[in-house]
Order: sequence, then structure tokens, then C-alpha cells
Amino acid sequence: MLISVLTIMPELFADLLNSPVLARAVRKGELELEIVDIRDYAPGSFRHIDDSPFGGGAGMVMRCQPVLDALRSCRARGKEVYGQEGASRRRTVIMSPAGTPYTQEKARAFSGLSHLILICGHYEGMDARIYSHADEQVSIGDYILTGGEPAARVVIDSIARLLPGSLRDASTREESFENGLLEYPQYTQPAVYEGEAVPEVLRSGNHEKIRRWRLQQSLLLTRKMRPDLFAAHVLTAEEEELLAEADREPDNTVSVE
Repeated sequence: MLISVLTIMPELFADLLNSPVLARAVRKGELELEIVDIRDYAPGSFRHIDDSPFGGGAGMVMRCQPVLDALRSCRARGKEVYGQEGASRRRTVIMSPAGTPYTQEKARAFSGLSHLILICGHYEGMDARIYSHADEQVSIGDYILTGGEPAARVVIDSIARLLPGSLRDASTREESFENGLLEYPQYTQPAVYEGEAVPEVLRSGNHEKIRRWRLQQSLLLTRKMRPDLFAAHVLTAEEEELLAEADREPDNTVSVE
């Protein structure tokens, strides 16, 4: 998979491969990162990539030409690497607070692409004529950043860990959001710390009881911490039974503050 990042601040990605998971994905040949400086496509010795907005207003706006020339170059390179089939599995995404919320489902979808192009905006935004050249806009949250670079790093990290060989398969299958629920609580040694003990069921060796307990805790944590996710989750018969059981015996649940 090739991930190309279009940015005016390439230095913000200089340490990206210090992450062991990303470095492993690159080493195994599952991921290639391409950081493209939009300024390289700006004309003149000053390489202007921004200008004042038409109609007046505060701040500056990123110009069409440098961004779109950088985008065309990235697409041409991706086509050279992956051919026409790769071009059909390419997606261009603008990191924007106006975009659709980024989710684990979206990360999974992106991880199956051949070529993902992330465009990072800056200043007061980008010329509106740029947006029609992208497939979609994505937001990592309802807040404003100084630019799209931090959001792009989040997207890259979330994708890299899903690529083959980056993590153990079970590590990504049993995480929060993979089944619409938060992940169950985890414990390790010692079995008792400052009077607080690991739940007995986790030390029982009974794998079916452990599975049911973990599912029950995922349901309870989601209901408590993320009622929006819980409301959207369609309960199975087993999950309804586990919740009813927990509500009858509240002392058997684990509280996560």
C-alpha cells in the first residue's frame, strides 16, 4: 500500500517511522510512505502557495495550482507503481473539520486500498475548487487544528496497524469499535495489588466463562462510557441475557471510571 501525504509542512512527518508498528509495516513491504511538499509545485523563487481570499476576510487561502499539480503528480506515480488496477483502488482524501467522522470502519476500508492520498489543508482553508478533485473529506473530531497534518498522522497510524504482519491478527479483531462496542477491561500480574484483585473468572481457566464475561463487560462499558455507540448497537439474544444478568447482580461488574 502507498500512502501519499500532500503538505506544506513535511517536517511534521519526519519522525513518523520511529513508530515500531509503522516501521514494521514498511520493512515487510506492506506500506510505503510518500511525503510530498506542496511548495515544490509552486512557481517562482518564493514558491507562494497561499493568497488573500476573494471578497475579503481574515487569513490566507491555499491556492489551487500547487495543490492540484502535486495531486496529479502523486496519482501518476501511484499508477506507475500499481498500474491501472491500482488506480481503481486509489482514494484521495482531504483532512477537514467539515468531513465525515473518521471511524474504525473507515480505517479498515482505507487499509484495503492500493493508494491513499491525504491532502492537508492549512491557513484559513483551501480554494474551494480543490475539493472536487478529491473523493471525500474526513474529520478526526469536532475541533480545529492548525493544519491537516496531525489528523493525517492519526489516519496513517490507524491504517498501518491493520496491515498484514504489523500486529497479531487477534490484537486488531478484539479491539474497541471493531464490533461496535468498547473493549473489555484487561489485567495482568500481580493478581492482587493494593487490595484490588483481578476478577476470579479471569483466573479460572474456563475459556467459555471468560468469553462471556468479556462480552458482558464490553456491553457494560459501552453503555456507561459511550451511550451513543450502545444505542446504535443491535443486541443479540446472548448480549441481552448478559446485560440482564449483570443488572441483577451489579456486584459482579467492573467499574471503569
